[in-house]
Amino acid sequence: MMETIMEAIGIEVVEITEEKVVATMPVHGPTRQPYGLLHGGASVVLAETVASVGSFNLVKAENKAAVGLEINANHIRSMREGKVKAVGTPLHLGRKTHVWDIKITDEETGKLICVSRCTIAIIDNKQ
Repeated sequence: MMETIMEAIGIEVVEITEEKVVATMPVHGPTRQPYGLLHGGASVVLAETVASVGSFNLVKAENKAAVGLEINANHIRSMREGKVKAVGTPLHLGRKTHVWDIKITDEETGKLICVSRCTIAIIDNKQ
């Protein structure tokens, strides 16, 4: 199996349905910035992972791939330790693009850490 950024930083997908994708990520060494806080880039990786996995699950075609086209994120609150939970829900499911809303919260308290919107392109997968 190919090692991906998911394994490198500890992202675990815990639920995949047609209505949502849920994943968790620890706040630890690889996901912290130099000041000990959750790195905003790690939150963005988590958000795009949730959207990409969700779109790939919906496409269900061997000759298609789901890849990030655009993403934005608003970092609301910081974290130093624990685990974050991302819940992604589709806002638009077109033939060539999907748009996802992703909310990242502190898994323990439920407090909002980051909100993100990610556009996924559905492309031909020529392996």
